[in-house]
Amino acid sequence: MRVAVTGGGGFLGSHLCEALLRRGDSVVCLDDFSTGDPENIAPLLSHPGFAFQHADVSVSAEVAGRVDAVAHLASPASPPDYLRRPLETLRVGSRGTENALRLALHHDARFILASTSEIYGDPLVHPQEEAYWGNVNSIGPRSVYDEAKRYAEAVSAAYRRTHGLNVGIARIFNTYGPRMRPHDGRVVSSFITQALTGEPLTIYGDGKQTRSFCYVDDLVRGLLALLDSSEMGPFNLGNPVERTVTELAEAVLAMTGSPSEVKHHPLPVDDPVRRRPVITRAREVLGWEPEIDITEGLRRTVAYFAARPDRLGASAAAIRGGQDETVPLTAVTGAATATQTIPGPAAETTGATPATAGPSGSGG
Repeated sequence: MRVAVTGGGGFLGSHLCEALLRRGDSVVCLDDFSTGDPENIAPLLSHPGFAFQHADVSVSAEVAGRVDAVAHLASPASPPDYLRRPLETLRVGSRGTENALRLALHHDARFILASTSEIYGDPLVHPQEEAYWGNVNSIGPRSVYDEAKRYAEAVSAAYRRTHGLNVGIARIFNTYGPRMRPHDGRVVSSFITQALTGEPLTIYGDGKQTRSFCYVDDLVRGLLALLDSSEMGPFNLGNPVERTVTELAEAVLAMTGSPSEVKHHPLPVDDPVRRRPVITRAREVLGWEPEIDITEGLRRTVAYFAARPDRLGASAAAIRGGQDETVPLTAVTGAATATQTIPGPAAETTGATPATAGPSGSGG
């Protein structure tokens, strides 16, 4: 099978590309590295089944040759990224999704959408099952991501109803693991970065808010199961074990042996208080459930971060004292920008030039 992966240079997208290649599929990765990282796919460039196209899918998503499936993961996915790039986030969720859908329709290919648990907003129903419609502030600061993904689901469902496109929707809950950027502002990466650099761990609010953390390998297995099916869903993909943010901080401190203290900061606007997926549908229909517990997942993730001390040191300033919007992303060592180039063989470019490409490369 030949699979086009938008946002394939991001945290989640690169793991999906790798898993597809490992099982014998070929991959066309589309990304502009506005939030992804060339390092994520550097080991794949020599693989005969892997091809890279520099592309802003908000402008164009075209792939030459046969395409059997399209996995649409392109989008900023961490709050600092989508709050910093609000219009770009809305564009990739709307125009980018439509371009990816047209690519799948042109090739009569299976299409899967990487949606998000954020479509539930700050939920009034707990835990969250797919039948819940959510509690979203459509004009709040987080709405640029929430509503972009809600629109992406709506247009994907419309393509299925109108054109008979083989669509599948995954609602992804908090996912962590190697290749997360240390400065991306997500709670796992922030805690590990702060613990390893001796900085205070930043907790927003009282720390009693809950999340459910799924290790990236488990999440990718879920995406593959959805890709291989003809089911639409939507399917919640996440770990149903709920824990507080304070419990996560304590686990990271114990894992790293860090002397870092914990400091509290105001809770961001519309930040969900509780988050836990019901995964009954994924278990029964896709035969999927997570297998890697938080202790093992954190061990692997801490090891990945600890092996990159140069990035940790530079990233610590960007997340010190909460998410400081005054620290420019380009000041962080290793932070990907749209002007970075892929190491290795020359890559094709589609859509927009590297100097103007928008955020189509986070994925998950």
